[in-house]
Amino acid sequence: MSPIPRRSLLKAAAVAGAAAQFSWVLGSAQARAADGPVELTWLEDGGLGAAPGSTLGVPWPKGAYPKDQTFALTDGAGKEVPVQTWPLAYWPDGSLKWTAHAIGPQSAAEKYTLKAGRPAASAKKVTVERKGGTVEVATGVLTASIGTSGATLVKSVRRGATEIAKDGRLVLLRQGELEDGDQGAQRYERFESAIGKVTVEQDGPVRAVVRIDGTHRRGHRSWLPFSIRLYFYAGAESFRMVHTITYDGTQEPGKASGDFIRGLGVRFTVPMRDETYDRHVRIGGDGTGLLREAVKGITGLRRDPGAAVQAAQFEGKKLPDPATWDQRVTSRLHLIPEWGDYTLSQLSADGFTVRKRTKKGHGWIAAGGGRRASGFGYVGGASGGLAFGLRDFWEKHPAGLDIRGAATDEAEVTLWLWSPEAQPMDLRFYHDGMGQDTYEKQLDGLEITYEDYEPEFGTPYGIARTSELLFWAHDATPTAEALARQVETVRTPPQLTAPPRQFITAGVFGPGLYSEPDRSTPAKAKIEDHLDFLFTYYKDQVEQRRWYGFWDYGDVMHSYDPARHQWRYDVGGYAWDNSELSPDLWLWYAYLRSGRADIFRFAEAMTRHTGEVDVYHLGKWAGLGTRHGVQHYADSAKQQRIANTTYRRFYYFLTADERVGDLMHANVDSDETFLVLDPQRKVRPDPDYKPDPHALSIGFGTDWSGLVSAWLTEWERRGPKWEKARARVLSTMETIAAQPNGFVQGSGLYDLDTGKFAVADKAVVSVSHLSAVFGLNELCAELIDLVDNDKFERAYLDYCRYYNATKAEQKARYGTDFGSLNLFQGHSRLDAYAAHRTDDDKLARRAWEKFYRSDGYKESAPWKTEQVTGPVALVPGSEADWVFTNDTALYGLAAIENLALLGDRIPG
Repeated sequence: MSPIPRRSLLKAAAVAGAAAQFSWVLGSAQARAADGPVELTWLEDGGLGAAPGSTLGVPWPKGAYPKDQTFALTDGAGKEVPVQTWPLAYWPDGSLKWTAHAIGPQSAAEKYTLKAGRPAASAKKVTVERKGGTVEVATGVLTASIGTSGATLVKSVRRGATEIAKDGRLVLLRQGELEDGDQGAQRYERFESAIGKVTVEQDGPVRAVVRIDGTHRRGHRSWLPFSIRLYFYAGAESFRMVHTITYDGTQEPGKASGDFIRGLGVRFTVPMRDETYDRHVRIGGDGTGLLREAVKGITGLRRDPGAAVQAAQFEGKKLPDPATWDQRVTSRLHLIPEWGDYTLSQLSADGFTVRKRTKKGHGWIAAGGGRRASGFGYVGGASGGLAFGLRDFWEKHPAGLDIRGAATDEAEVTLWLWSPEAQPMDLRFYHDGMGQDTYEKQLDGLEITYEDYEPEFGTPYGIARTSELLFWAHDATPTAEALARQVETVRTPPQLTAPPRQFITAGVFGPGLYSEPDRSTPAKAKIEDHLDFLFTYYKDQVEQRRWYGFWDYGDVMHSYDPARHQWRYDVGGYAWDNSELSPDLWLWYAYLRSGRADIFRFAEAMTRHTGEVDVYHLGKWAGLGTRHGVQHYADSAKQQRIANTTYRRFYYFLTADERVGDLMHANVDSDETFLVLDPQRKVRPDPDYKPDPHALSIGFGTDWSGLVSAWLTEWERRGPKWEKARARVLSTMETIAAQPNGFVQGSGLYDLDTGKFAVADKAVVSVSHLSAVFGLNELCAELIDLVDNDKFERAYLDYCRYYNATKAEQKARYGTDFGSLNLFQGHSRLDAYAAHRTDDDKLARRAWEKFYRSDGYKESAPWKTEQVTGPVALVPGSEADWVFTNDTALYGLAAIENLALLGDRIPG
């Protein structure tokens, strides 16, 4: 075995906790290449558009910048742009690892340059001030007064002296009884938001963030906790809302009573000051299409008020004095109906309808429809109005938009995250247990449907969902062009980003594990083509299979049923994937190396879903996630590997998203969940086992990788518990390395108080095919780079070297072989990592051999899709008869890491 390279003195000092001084002269050539100016571009073309601002994260090499470094931003023409900067993460030596940067709407540049320096002063600054029972945020264009108690979250939104909107609150409709087949006929109860706590998280000068936590309340009952963040940028006429709910209702299997959500939304009141013929309604349809109407229409009448008057109303401009119109119209204005109410319902991914009526108590008439609405609307007039939008509107159906009372003094706008026109939200478990009332029966059930069932475990209590909304305060009805830009912003919020080269040279997310796409040889080009094929295939499957819906959007399916040409959406543990085998990692590494917008957006949706829906955030299982199944919470395997912080880190560091930051911080103490739920309870030979806080059995694979990712992230973020987290990282690394067989030992007894594994007195061989497929390799690559612990590296490299070894080689090293294993193709990346670290050509050759010719997709595999004709599926003629299962996540990770680590040694 070749000698293991030593790391710098800086890292050794960090391990000892003595990194008080920087040694800038030790910076590598790679660091110097990545600490210079960074060119920032937009993920998609079009610049900032109508967004209030944008925030991104930028990584830096170890030792490049001290923690108090300031940064300056210029646009493509060299003009200084105000920017707000704050640290996201630090290297162990205290230097900056990630910084966040926020810009407002002052610049419309297509690209920017970020470098060390003093930031430009902003002509308009966002300010935050507490006034009595409110927090007042002013951007220089709008002022928002945020409540600190009661039901009203946003008391008012003003533009100058004009109040554009007020009484911003949350809406919840609860239905307590269901009757199958007639669910919509039941009565419901109205709950309103109740503020519990308001926190100013940032106060400018470019960006301000206010967090509001509370519950929904009716009378003495409070439930459905919410966490709302409001984002404001200097100079912006709009603000962003990130809305999270955590489900804490009751829905018992087989019973028709419980907490069924009938409607869930955000509501504002909009003062209407103008004459009704100067009031306008705009509702987004397909693409950037808009329904453009006035509350009192003067076009299409029997008598013509004049071409100029009609054109002005259609364009949303203030009309001339009616005395100048054709008086046959002016004298009959009171006979023209005023359409005060509009509603758009998107109850599926494939259709929406728009209806309108004059007022309550009168009939609705159809006003149009289409396939997929943008989730955007506007109501107001010549003196101003409110534009609003809900992101992922049709993807997270059933959704809706309501405008009520536009013909009165005050209109009411509701953005429905769950439309009351849909069936009530039914989260009851999908079967009655089928007699599986003992562990023996449940294990037998696992053998046929792959579902790990257990009574009362298939509960949604504690799962969450986050939605994003935008609001614009206008001083007049916007033009069609301006509204179209807002529609595009709602659909795809503009995102600044650094180039792939910056991520790679900064050495984040595992130095050497990924590289930019390389097609320099036929062999490399073929692998790149296969990676592109895999992503395109899954992206197309989301659309073809309609993997959409409020609780489902962002996930993919686990396995395919080739007999019926259908994913096994209804077969036990083969249905929703819930991050099984780490598709999240495959997608994020694919983005980091390519910078592709379509991959980023796919991974973003998955991160939002898997971090919220597949994980418990309340109750006894908080901090654990649920294994794959027919419902995202159905399986009884509640494990750390699904709640894995590894999957969230990418999105957080790329965007500085505070909600994802919350999720990662919540995992810091998830080692305590092993006291609550024994993951081995069904197979443990000792029926009287009780968890011992000083001797918890924790695996070195899926368990430890999930725990250490949370600790590492808290440490590098310098979160509230970072010192404890750092100690946990170092102590567990040390005590895993000290085991008789290192990682091959399989598990150890963990002490919650000390954060250490007890060193076993007997060598054991316990290896699982799952241990390294939930981020272990990527995390160990980071840890080995960060922490100078040669024993840990040797222990891990031994695991890498022997997993894919022959049984004879395993037995010669450990006294026994590893037994029956699989996923050798995915584990080829462990071979590649060990070969790279030890400069072992033989191991490099084995990496490619296992990648090409083991138990995965072989060189002869038909990398194509073919249509199946005939009535074989719901969508005839559009099915693929050759499909991948979620093992493609392993193929993708192995391909990316092998190319990066061993691309120069690739066969052919």
